[in-house]
Amino acid sequence: MAAYINTLSYSLGDLHFTIEESAQAGRLLSSVQALKDSGFSKHRICSPEKSTYDLAHECVGQLIDELPNVGAILYATCLPLNANLGCFDKFQETRDVKYLMDYPGSHLQSDFGMDKACVFGINQQACTSLLGSLRFAKMLLADDESIESVLCLTSDRFPHGACYEQSYNLISDGAAAAIVSRKASGFKIVAGHGITNGGLAQANDEEAAGTYFVYTHRLIQETLAKAKLPLDQIKWVVPQNMNIKAWQILSRLLKISEEKIYAPSRPEVGHVISGDNIINLDRLEKENVLKAGDLILLVMAGYGMNWQCTIVEKR
Repeated sequence: MAAYINTLSYSLGDLHFTIEESAQAGRLLSSVQALKDSGFSKHRICSPEKSTYDLAHECVGQLIDELPNVGAILYATCLPLNANLGCFDKFQETRDVKYLMDYPGSHLQSDFGMDKACVFGINQQACTSLLGSLRFAKMLLADDESIESVLCLTSDRFPHGACYEQSYNLISDGAAAAIVSRKASGFKIVAGHGITNGGLAQANDEEAAGTYFVYTHRLIQETLAKAKLPLDQIKWVVPQNMNIKAWQILSRLLKISEEKIYAPSRPEVGHVISGDNIINLDRLEKENVLKAGDLILLVMAGYGMNWQCTIVEKR
């Protein structure tokens, strides 16, 4: 059964900072020059009063015309704390665990009147969770004919006071969403694949960087094999917004031109946790350079350790 990504949206933190400003505020671990050399310039952070749910609400609001047909919501988060609106203080006061079970997906379902939608949560795939939700969406559509479309959503913000750097990458708060359905428009989901190495669940920055190349190379090759496609048929690679040097190395390992690597939002927003693929794919589509039949490879790595890849075809 074919499944298609019909519509994309995203929302970012409301505060803008240059890396110089964030360095002065103590939000970074690396030097300003090191981050500049890595391809970063600015990032977006939520103000203290702006919640993860606010990001999600803004993102879904952009898809309002698509929501009446949504039969399932896949609410994905990188940080498990962002998957719960519950109040720990209220639990301590009452000892009632229901105050630990207030789910943002349920609020979205109600706020936007998606009465037909059942909510599913994905919160153990780290930065790869949006790509993971695309795979689950395709499975749901194949399994249940009554589901017309699936809302795939990821929303994360770092807690107040957090460092906004992970594995030498500048981080932004943000949300991203996609509507997946059987309607043949947008991007056809050709194949999806994932790898988890739980032995690296608590890898430090050096270990994460050291394993990135081996596992990403393996992931891409296995995804291509699943799709029965050679790499030279891929028109664009849309990765996460990470250190620019990583894909300079990977392009040589994969024997592909660096010109195929598309991540234009990196300098201005950095790594938007699980949203980079959607943000960059949306920009690629709006540039009007895509032709019907173009194949695009979306790839993401995350803690856990998880790697996921999705191949889509422009309709």
